[in-house]
Amino acid sequence: MYLRGSKWNMSKRTRRRSNPWTLLFLVALIGGFIYLNFIVVPTIPSPFAVTPTATRSPESFVNEAEAYFAQGKMTQAIDSYKEAILADPQNPANFIALARVQIFAGQYDEAKINAENALLLNPDNANAYAMRAWALDYMGDYLEALAAVKKAIELDPTNALAYAFYAEILIDQGNYEDIETAISMSRKAQDLAPNNLETHRARGYVLYATGNYAEAIEEYKAAIAINDKLWDMHYSLGVAYKLTEEYDLAVQEMLTAVALNPTNPDILTEISRTHSTIGQFDKAIQYAEQALVIDPSSPRLHGNLGVMLYKGEEYNRAVDEFILAVRGGTTADGVAVQGLPLAPGRVADEYYTFYGWSLVRLNRCDEAVDIFYFIIQNIQDDQLAYYNATEGVKFCQDTLEEPVPEP
Repeated sequence: MYLRGSKWNMSKRTRRRSNPWTLLFLVALIGGFIYLNFIVVPTIPSPFAVTPTATRSPESFVNEAEAYFAQGKMTQAIDSYKEAILADPQNPANFIALARVQIFAGQYDEAKINAENALLLNPDNANAYAMRAWALDYMGDYLEALAAVKKAIELDPTNALAYAFYAEILIDQGNYEDIETAISMSRKAQDLAPNNLETHRARGYVLYATGNYAEAIEEYKAAIAINDKLWDMHYSLGVAYKLTEEYDLAVQEMLTAVALNPTNPDILTEISRTHSTIGQFDKAIQYAEQALVIDPSSPRLHGNLGVMLYKGEEYNRAVDEFILAVRGGTTADGVAVQGLPLAPGRVADEYYTFYGWSLVRLNRCDEAVDIFYFIIQNIQDDQLAYYNATEGVKFCQDTLEEPVPEP
């Protein structure tokens, strides 16, 4: 029956059969959406995100540092070892390697700290104790240095570094009663590691201290053959050449040291003294002046220039430099200089003595005698300074017109 005018149709509708392919398509479509949304999309980088970089291994920084050290690039080597430590902060070997380079670079306080950092990680690390001892030696703390190096040997009786550093410490503390021990330690290092840089360095140092300059030269040359970018090895070799009167070779090695370490006035000072030894006073003055450019506040450098000027017969200029060296004052450029008190050795033998004799050369004996009496009354144990001062007094008291003797 149908109800006219009604939307309702009471007759039963026949349901259409579903198409299976349509269902499969819908399921695949939904699955694809889920895959894209949860699997693919999260892996797509945002166009505004920073692209991550690959992390370098600690070994790559260590290799880089070793390459820099071989090239004499100490600052870069230190930076690379610090990166290696950041990448692997639990490895004591990296702290020890950093301390070693810092010692070669003159950063002794920092080297000591890094050797101690290695000991915090491994309290029984013989190399860390040895490196700490070496840093303490350079810092002048010889008792602590000896204690540390003996601990290194106790932990590892075959540690060549410890024996090499032990020899250097004994020489540096200046007790020549221990010279036989220093010789023995350097030979022990040589037996254990004959090809190590530190072995040749220590052996050369001991030979130099005992006056065996020719043998010291061979050890320094062997060290340079391992790494020719270390300024102090060239400097030491140059000084040894000077003492064997091979002056051209001495200056050549010292100039190489200057090229590797141009901010060290001591090298230029030694070059000036080498030229003075062979009578090349113009060059001696030139290098003494270059040293003062680096550190114009140093009274010792002013004293050295004064000596060079005296030998070059520039007495007025010499007096000006000696006044700065022994009395202090201000340079022409306004740099303050603290004068050196009278002391045995170079201060008395050269700076004070040549100050007095410069005044003598300028016929200013009244001033010179004051300097000479000051030496005589205060430093009688320094025989060289005492002798030259007494001779100066005698000359000034002598009324005869005789040539001024050389001090």
